[in-house]
Amino acid sequence: MPKPGAPSMLGFHDADPREEMSMSVAKVIEVSASSPEGFEAAIKEAITKSRETVRGIRSAWVKEQQVRVDGDGNITDYQVNVMITFVVD
Repeated sequence: MPKPGAPSMLGFHDADPREEMSMSVAKVIEVSASSPEGFEAAIKEAITKSRETVRGIRSAWVKEQQVRVDGDGNITDYQVNVMITFVVD
C-alpha cells in the first residue's frame, strides 16, 4: 500500500483519512421527449419537464435520438431519450 500522499496506481493521491468527507447521493432517471423543431428543442423539453417534479438536477446526457418521417421522407418529429442526474436530498 502506498504511503499517504504518494501517487497510487491510478495516478491519484490518496486522501488523508482523517479529513472529513462530504458525500452526496445521486439518482438517474430516463426521460423521453420530442419536438418538431429539432434535437436541441427536444432535449430542452426533457429537462424543462423534469424540473417540474425533480429538484437538484445536475446533469443530463442523451442516450438515444431518433427521428420520425412521413411518407415522403420528410422529418416530422425529433425524439430523444435523456438520462437526467439529480442529487437526492
